[in-house]
Amino acid sequence: MKSHNLLIPAVIASAFAIATPAEARPDLRKMTCAQAQQLVLQHGAVVFTTGRHTYSMYVSNRSWCDWGQQLFPQYGPTRDNPKCHVAFECREPLFRPFSFDD
Repeated sequence: MKSHNLLIPAVIASAFAIATPAEARPDLRKMTCAQAQQLVLQHGAVVFTTGRHTYSMYVSNRSWCDWGQQLFPQYGPTRDNPKCHVAFECREPLFRPFSFDD
C-alpha cells in the first residue's frame, strides 16, 4: 500500500510538468507586427505577454466580446513596431447610446 501512496504524487507532478509548456503565452515583443496580426486572425483571440509582468488579450472580432462590449483598436510593442495595431480589445463603451424608448 505504501507504493500506491508514492505513485499518486508522482502522477500528479508529471501531469503538471507536461501541461506547463502548453500554457506559455506568446511574447508580443518577440514577434513582428505581421506575425502577431496573423496569429490573432488564425485563432480569433490570443493572450500575449506584453511586458515583464503584463499581458493582454487581443481579439479579431466582436464575437469574442461579452454582451454590451465594443471593439476598440489595440496596439502593442512588436519586434519591428513599438506601436503595432495588432487587433482589437473588448471594452465597455464609455457612454451608452441614449434611447427614447425607455
